[in-house]
Amino acid sequence: MTLRPSALLRSPGLGCILLGALAACGFAPLDWWPLSIACLAAWMAIVHRAPGLRSAMARGWLFGLGHFTVNNNWFQHAFDFQDKMPPVLGYVAAVALALYLAVYPMAAAGIAWRARGRAGPDFPYVLVFAAAWIATEWLRAVLFTGYAWNPLGVLWVPDQAIAHIASWIGTYALSGLTIAFAGMVLLLWRRRWWTASLALAVPLLLQPFGYRTRPAPTAPAAPRVRVVQPNIGNEARVNAAERSLETLIRLSGRPGPAPRLVVWPEGLVTDLLESGYPDYVYGDRRPYGLRARIADTLGSRDLLLTNAPRLTFDDRDRILAAGNSVLAIGPDADIHGIYDKAHLVPYGEYLPMPWLLKPLGLARLVPGDMDFTPGPGPRAIDWPGFGPVGIQVCYEIIFSGEVIDEAHRPRLIFNPSNDAWFGRWGPPQHLAQARMRAIEEGLPIVRATPTGISAIIAADGTLLATVPHETAGAIELPVPPALPPTLFSRVGNAMAAIIAALFFAAAIAIRRRRR
Repeated sequence: MTLRPSALLRSPGLGCILLGALAACGFAPLDWWPLSIACLAAWMAIVHRAPGLRSAMARGWLFGLGHFTVNNNWFQHAFDFQDKMPPVLGYVAAVALALYLAVYPMAAAGIAWRARGRAGPDFPYVLVFAAAWIATEWLRAVLFTGYAWNPLGVLWVPDQAIAHIASWIGTYALSGLTIAFAGMVLLLWRRRWWTASLALAVPLLLQPFGYRTRPAPTAPAAPRVRVVQPNIGNEARVNAAERSLETLIRLSGRPGPAPRLVVWPEGLVTDLLESGYPDYVYGDRRPYGLRARIADTLGSRDLLLTNAPRLTFDDRDRILAAGNSVLAIGPDADIHGIYDKAHLVPYGEYLPMPWLLKPLGLARLVPGDMDFTPGPGPRAIDWPGFGPVGIQVCYEIIFSGEVIDEAHRPRLIFNPSNDAWFGRWGPPQHLAQARMRAIEEGLPIVRATPTGISAIIAADGTLLATVPHETAGAIELPVPPALPPTLFSRVGNAMAAIIAALFFAAAIAIRRRRR
């Protein structure tokens, strides 16, 4: 039986664009992952039918164009909050980003086409496709500082049993398994009955590997974490530093019998909280007075973590650089730890190639004229009663295998974020990726955002509490316990290379055996 596309897919180019766009609907907020699997299977069939390598790569690129344009539609919303470029440019930017990102499925399609079976899609073709997807998706996450948003493995977050496979092999390898599963659906469609039972059984076979020991219940007197979400959007922050601070303080609650970790979002505290800077940078808002107001909300064993800017100066007290940082403020109003964001957002927090882009009228999206400078990487802040608290600011949480200091494993990860940039699709997608990091590392994650979705996430990826999108409020629970280090937390993304190599080796072995 030959594979015959439906009338909608008789034009391979148009079909690939539409399949890519529909496949993006498997991610949050829609979570239509069965549709994604079906679209991936149909796309793999169309790639196999390509008459030549260039045609196969074109079909991969067109699939990626449709997929990433829809997947990153929230990108346009970020252009609504700055005055140096017209908001309509956001639509162009979203498509321009997709034009680049589509290169990675293009490469995967080309590699798979070279390994195709002449009689039609077969098991080795599926295995090579899965291996190529793992390799290219990992490259997407690392080349040119990386853009790791929504790897395919994140599709499984609604099905926690399968999502937990990431604790063994990581998200990128789970993406390869997703391609393999879609390929098995394709083989079932082609009446390859010997793989049909495997295609249907794969989710059931994998789920026992995904189940993990649930974290033990917390004691009533255990330290608590309080997450604050004031629902102050980007458009409401202009000249509103005092209002933002008052709202954050009010929602921080009062101390209780158990020590508290109070966490505030990214982007709301714009005042300088560090002492020791030249006087001219402070204006009338002095850092110690601001810290003292914050400390008034804390008990004797509490700690507050807040995002705030930091500055460095030259020997003439001129500003050299700025940092996007998290400061730990204790009940004594002192700063007890600092984390500087390491993985900065290109075009958001710094402008690549400013010598070229500034003359073209382009600017970074975050307000201000000074680019941020990166910190040294994952670090933890220790506080008595809590132990080490890891920190990943906003975008950093999407990078699988790069979120903890391996030499100083934290007990939880704090992820302050400003998801008000991301429209309605971005916040639930960002939350889903944070849940995958919790699963991979076996660590609870707490997220604080200005407008949502703020959350307390258990070490197995379960949502323990949330503050909904565009809602003011706070959530407070005992600090969720961590799980023992996972296999992935020990091995990292070497697991992706191992799984990809096994897929390639199996494909070669099957082909040779058939000959």
